[in-house]
Amino acid sequence: MRAQLIITVNTGKWLIARAIVRLPEVQEAYKKYKILLKGGTTVSCIAEELVGIKLRISGRVTKRGTVGSFENSSSPHSVIVEKGKWQNIDSCFLDTVLALGPGDVVIIGANAIDNEGNAAMMAASPGGGNPGQAVAALTTEGAHIIIAAGLEKLIPGKISELIGQVGRKICDFSMGAAVGLIPLHGRIITEIEALKILGNLDKVIVIGRGGINGAEGSTTILIEGLENSLKNVIKEIICAQEKHLSGDENSLKECISGSPGCKYHFSCVYAHKSKIKV
Repeated sequence: MRAQLIITVNTGKWLIARAIVRLPEVQEAYKKYKILLKGGTTVSCIAEELVGIKLRISGRVTKRGTVGSFENSSSPHSVIVEKGKWQNIDSCFLDTVLALGPGDVVIIGANAIDNEGNAAMMAASPGGGNPGQAVAALTTEGAHIIIAAGLEKLIPGKISELIGQVGRKICDFSMGAAVGLIPLHGRIITEIEALKILGNLDKVIVIGRGGINGAEGSTTILIEGLENSLKNVIKEIICAQEKHLSGDENSLKECISGSPGCKYHFSCVYAHKSKIKV
């Protein structure tokens, strides 16, 4: 049997989260090892699914551009989950990464993925902040790395060719903070992989992108499989459609000129209005 589905960006975040939580390596790590969650809205969905908390959101892309938070929040941006309990690791991110090993799982989001299976995250703070400066160590300690990224992050071209063309200090003007790109390495889970995991489907193909009236950035997908599999997937989508945008509510408030992150951000037209009329 076949079904045509429409998945909005936020619905996709929750589908990806629910699928990642069900992965065998994640289930095993939850019981026996450790799971590191590096903050972002999709990873916050995973934190809600795993341990019932919302993560602090730092950078984000809105209609104003690449912006940060209006104010500092006490909620954790990144946590380590061990034996069902979580701990804030914002002040010791690198040390926590270096303590990981085989059996442990790292789950991180991305701002860009390409057709070659590469991923990258944007960095507006120096070195990408504590998480950005520890990214290289993620691949050295033997932990499983899972990259949670919706299909709206798929870009034309190759990430390897783009990284050398961008940077925090090369723009004269930017809608929000100018960013660089940090390459990520791991298993990418998009809505395609998520639906296969959730429904044990024979086929999942993308047949369209975009929409209006709340479906901007959405993905139209055709799935094929047994009737029960299709029904289960549709139930998962309907459930995900009812979910909120995940993240600590205070941290979701968007920055304005004079917010805490302004001192680290370059070229922002909102923070430097004297340079351009906005």
